[in-house]
Amino acid sequence: MKLTQSYLDTPTGTMMLMTDDHDHIRLLEWTDHRARMNTLLARLYPGVAITIHEVDSHPVYTDALLRYFDGDISALNKLPVAFGGTDFQRSVWQALRAIPAGQTWSYGQLAAYIGNPNAMRAVGLANGANPIAIIIPCHRVIGANGALTGYGGGMARKQFLLAHEGAWPHQLV
Repeated sequence: MKLTQSYLDTPTGTMMLMTDDHDHIRLLEWTDHRARMNTLLARLYPGVAITIHEVDSHPVYTDALLRYFDGDISALNKLPVAFGGTDFQRSVWQALRAIPAGQTWSYGQLAAYIGNPNAMRAVGLANGANPIAIIIPCHRVIGANGALTGYGGGMARKQFLLAHEGAWPHQLV
């Protein structure tokens, strides 16, 4: 698989964006989490030879991300994404896009949404393996008691993103 990579400075730090030959986003991760990115790529595409070609930018995606950070919270809603991973992981990642900006769901709500209400732990693991930060809004998932829970990009970023979207410090919807 050939991926094209570029970088973008955001209010939350520099991010790395990778797209495939069909211009689908495969990965969006902060550069200070490069080890996490490499682990995710290896787990999601086992046995797949990946070559990475660097470009200056992905203008359409960069523009959408900048509009998001400038306050257009819906700017990311229709960006094309593609995933590796298991069928279950992909179902969780697709369901994450159903959480409206400005709202949060619990792991239980997300599990119920995908039709598997007892799979809260598995949903949590899939949520933590999300390779496309912000666009697949795993930051919108919080604890059943309304508390912030772990986030691959770090808790400060999760709190920033939720506050930016108007979902923090509000309670669980």
